[in-house]
Amino acid sequence: MKKKKVGIIFGGKSAEHEVSLQSAKNIVDAIDKDKYEVTLIGIAKDGKWHLNDQSSYLLNAENPRLISLNKSNDNVAIVPGSASNQLIHVENATSLEQLDVIFPIVHGTLGEDGSLQGMLRMANLPFVGPSVLGSSICMDKDIAKRLLHAAGINVAKGIVVKRSNKDKLSYKEISEKLGVPMFVKPANQGSSVGVSKVKTEEEFRVAIEEAFQYDHKVVIEENIVGREIECAVLGNDDPIASIPGEVLPNTDFYSYESKYIDEKGAELAIPAELSEEQVKKVQQVAIEAFKTLECEGLARVDFFLTNENKLYVNEVNTLPGFTKISMYPKLWEISGIPYTELISKLIDLAVERHQNDSNLKSTVWD
Repeated sequence: MKKKKVGIIFGGKSAEHEVSLQSAKNIVDAIDKDKYEVTLIGIAKDGKWHLNDQSSYLLNAENPRLISLNKSNDNVAIVPGSASNQLIHVENATSLEQLDVIFPIVHGTLGEDGSLQGMLRMANLPFVGPSVLGSSICMDKDIAKRLLHAAGINVAKGIVVKRSNKDKLSYKEISEKLGVPMFVKPANQGSSVGVSKVKTEEEFRVAIEEAFQYDHKVVIEENIVGREIECAVLGNDDPIASIPGEVLPNTDFYSYESKYIDEKGAELAIPAELSEEQVKKVQQVAIEAFKTLECEGLARVDFFLTNENKLYVNEVNTLPGFTKISMYPKLWEISGIPYTELISKLIDLAVERHQNDSNLKSTVWD
């Protein structure tokens, strides 16, 4: 059987660059080498694309605090509109060998927000994960929650602030409306980057400044007291949901460090200790949220489950972490799909969607 050529694009200019490197490493280690031939394309923090060798693409690969991209001398560029040979070597403009599918494991800004997905669509390359619309919607916590609320799905109460209005914020008015503590978040970030839990006006002011370092729009949300439940979704038109898991943070909330660096920062209870009825409810709402936000391929839906048995969607993550301590692959493993098989299914879903897209007419004239 001829091996499919899979391009793994990782790194990126976002604050989640190092998380992406960890995810890429785990995918490279686990991918079925009998079915796939891997090409590694690392995006440096300056935005340049590097063609990397599997034997040396990472520095300090085993240390999440120090991990970094080992930049190569072979920069590559993408050529939109080509039917084949969409990637070229920058130095001599020769083509890379044609890739069959892309696994874009670039978390955060310019990787998870629809930007990279749009470029891959223009280059006519199949890719894993949601397309442009689903990616951009889910990245924006403000827009995503408006759509979820309109669909009848519970979300936390919140206030949206643009940079031009940040100096007009009244802590007294906001705290009276949302209660204390509350969360301050960049609207377009993931992995808890720039997120603060605040209890005082002083903490609130610091948190606002911190959040605006990462985005031009900030979401201030009420604190939902409840268990942190997560559910993985897989599929295109007919998605399925995993057995839910639970995050048990050992810190004040599930921070960036707890997720990706400190293995003792949180415990993952997989499966979550839920009744059969609660499991079905979580799975049902996860699939509803997935479809409402135009997701395809994969997503992880994060919930709060209150003591009153009320379920709130906190976030829908379209390119969840694939590190060794990440919830998404762990949830599918306990649900009966091992990591290597999961990667293969995601690649198959990417190819399936691309074929469906290719059948659409692009002209009104026959």
